Amino acid sequence: MSWLARLKDGLRKSSGRLVEGIGRALNIGRLDAASLDALEEALIEADLGPAVATRLVDGLRARKLPADTSELEVRRFLAEDIAKILAPVARVWAPDPGRRPHVVLVVGVNGSGKTTTIGKIASTLKAQGKSVMLAAGDTFRAAAVRQLEIWGERTGVPVITAREGGDPAALAFEALEKARAAGCDVLLIDTAGRLHNKADLMDELKKIVRVLKKLDADAPHDTMLVLDATIGQNALQQVETFKNMVDVGALVVTKLDGSAKGGVLVAIANRFATPTVLIGVGEGVDDLRAFDAESFSKGLLDIDV
Repeated sequence: MSWLARLKDGLRKSSGRLVEGIGRALNIGRLDAASLDALEEALIEADLGPAVATRLVDGLRARKLPADTSELEVRRFLAEDIAKILAPVARVWAPDPGRRPHVVLVVGVNGSGKTTTIGKIASTLKAQGKSVMLAAGDTFRAAAVRQLEIWGERTGVPVITAREGGDPAALAFEALEKARAAGCDVLLIDTAGRLHNKADLMDELKKIVRVLKKLDADAPHDTMLVLDATIGQNALQQVETFKNMVDVGALVVTKLDGSAKGGVLVAIANRFATPTVLIGVGEGVDDLRAFDAESFSKGLLDIDV
């Protein structure tokens, strides 16, 4: 399948939930005040959140649509307005060729797909002819280190590791030294995500940033937050929490194919100005791609893309 077809297929659970809710709201066959109120509830239930739901329904009211407007036409108007919300945060991410290495700190809670995302990014960059190094900074989880090592073996990318329970900041420092010496284009640093103890995690992440700056005052050049779409509205709290810890400059949303809560991406875009750079709709390397506002909004509303 093409990427657009895979995207639409990957959003099937989310679009099914949303389209079903819209259908219920408009089943009287007339677009009136009551159906618009029901539509607002349907949008909230589909994890777009109250603020987005109100904004979208107000947009429909402002259009002064005739009472016999079809459900498909309503979905097309909603897709247009969702794309407008998403467009300001839809960015294409690429490493800066002027930095060797371009240092990317990857953060997120355990289970968000963080380590897999790093492996997929590394694989894509390697296929583009770039030299990449990985740092297994989640030193407290042997499984995370091993997972990154497997990606390294699969893609032919070196992985810097430390002893279990070792200092993640010291590992990051060592990895940056080695990446600089090797002339790598990109260094991707995995981190822990133990949100049950936010104070310790915040101290750990700030220490990593502090230590990296001893070698490169501008490092990390990007801090990516990986979010699991299946957690729905809880993703908003995760963005808030991590933005309070580090300078999050980019979002990656994973597991959209396994969730009916993909609408939360719109809620995040509406609330935060942080760019969304990548989305994942499957397990394959090619299922993590650049985020496009129009394609996503059409896929979410089950409009032909």
